[in-house]
Amino acid sequence: MQPGIVLYYIAMIRYFTAGESHGPALSAIVDGMPAGVAITLEEINSQLARRQLGHGRGGRMKIETDKAEVLSGIRFGKTIGTPISLVIKNRDWENWTTTMSQFDSPTEPVAKITIPRPGHADLAGRIKYGFDDIRPVIERASARETAARVAAGTLSRVFLKALGIEIGSYISAIGAAVEPALDEQLAGLLSQGAEAVARQADLSPVRMLGKETEAKALAAIDAASERGDTLGGIIEIFITGVPPGFGSYVQHDRRLDAELAAAIISIQAIKGVEIGTAFENAGKPGSEVHDEFHLSQEEGVTRKTNRAGGLEGSMSSGQTIHLRAAMKPISSLLTPLHSFDVETLQPTPSRFERSDTCAVPAAGVVAEAVVAPVIANALLEKLGGDHLDEIRQRLDLYRETIRNTFRA
Repeated sequence: MQPGIVLYYIAMIRYFTAGESHGPALSAIVDGMPAGVAITLEEINSQLARRQLGHGRGGRMKIETDKAEVLSGIRFGKTIGTPISLVIKNRDWENWTTTMSQFDSPTEPVAKITIPRPGHADLAGRIKYGFDDIRPVIERASARETAARVAAGTLSRVFLKALGIEIGSYISAIGAAVEPALDEQLAGLLSQGAEAVARQADLSPVRMLGKETEAKALAAIDAASERGDTLGGIIEIFITGVPPGFGSYVQHDRRLDAELAAAIISIQAIKGVEIGTAFENAGKPGSEVHDEFHLSQEEGVTRKTNRAGGLEGSMSSGQTIHLRAAMKPISSLLTPLHSFDVETLQPTPSRFERSDTCAVPAAGVVAEAVVAPVIANALLEKLGGDHLDEIRQRLDLYRETIRNTFRA
């Protein structure tokens, strides 16, 4: 290999999380954040608090009050360009010191979990890593890990906000409770920036925008809880302020649509991702799908529709990026499904691990967090820069160039 040749695209901002659901703490290391980004603990902790809310959450949320500690990478309230390390302590750890001890052998036998839950990582994880106990799989596969991802993603979110790029979400369906079309309401909120959508959604215990649908969702969650069942739903994610040309059609691993879809589907229990109205578009002719161009002296290129969801040719189009995520019902059920014991190979009802009835509202907050580093990396790939001020100057110039180029 010749010196200086890079064989693959490397993300500028990357993060890793560590920790078990009932271990001492969750942690995250965020590498590649530019210097000069002002950030407070309150900005991180407010996102963690949003993740813990929502009707249908389980008993764990009554125990934990997630707060992040910053151990490195921030000085006097601003990022310094070095790796940022974050820790979120688990208050429930005090009840699990024997079961989840790292080094000390328990003085009394700890019961093994040998009955996998359908729909969870239990069986495949046990087979993959050669465990004789499903407990280690449960601990890391748990959606508790998303608390660390929300903390890590908030750093990129704050960075983007400083550049006029906002992220927000709301819930359009929980079970059979489905929001009707909200085009006018959404247009009004999105004109204020995507965070306006999130602020409005956060006023609802199920993060919905319509009161009638909210009432149906609340009733559906309560009914599912009484049956010992769970519910999934659909999350609508919006990103505003992204100029055209982020991402690339040149290589598969630089395609912005693919990166965004991968980030969202990496969230526990997310089984589908849609860009704009993709599935609806699939049943229509092209003349009713593609967003026509118009030119104006004041705005340059404009569109009257956004059926592409703000992404064309794997790049941002300059419109609001709209993503939809389908979350399956949680797989830990009070009313058990059929399973078997991996040691005796005898059929048995699946076991219950403390869980939620519905976590769709919380998953929307997680989705907001995980797309933030993707957009931040697309921005840094296009513009470069190590400090917020120089990045802002380059972005302002890029935006102005686009406006001037296409004014009729």
